[in-house]
Amino acid sequence: MFAIEVQSSFSAAHALRLPGGALEPLHGHDFRITLRITATSLDAVDTVVDFHEIEAALELLISPWRNNNLNAIDPFRSTINPSAERIAEYLGRQILPILREIDPTNERNLKLREVRLTEAPGCLAVYLPD
Repeated sequence: MFAIEVQSSFSAAHALRLPGGALEPLHGHDFRITLRITATSLDAVDTVVDFHEIEAALELLISPWRNNNLNAIDPFRSTINPSAERIAEYLGRQILPILREIDPTNERNLKLREVRLTEAPGCLAVYLPD
């Protein structure tokens, strides 16, 4: 078994939707993301997957969020609360089809094992895909 981790970060604001419809005060974070991907075998150049492919995919996902209010941007503008847990889950669900495109026959058995999202020192949310 092999594994890689790809990390990135972005700064954004959010306000969680509270029970009853109120919002917590708008505040910002420097979010840090780590994606952990595993494979049972390596590709033709002996890698799990090219780091740059995953970095580029992750950048496309988070670039609209940079220095913005997450509550005003899809997918969080409607019903998805922009909590660290939901942000991690959204990123994971968006990366899964990209892994299927990279290894369409699943020869390497690529798996997204976890998405870790830190919103402040000591405050970490983890999404573990099925």
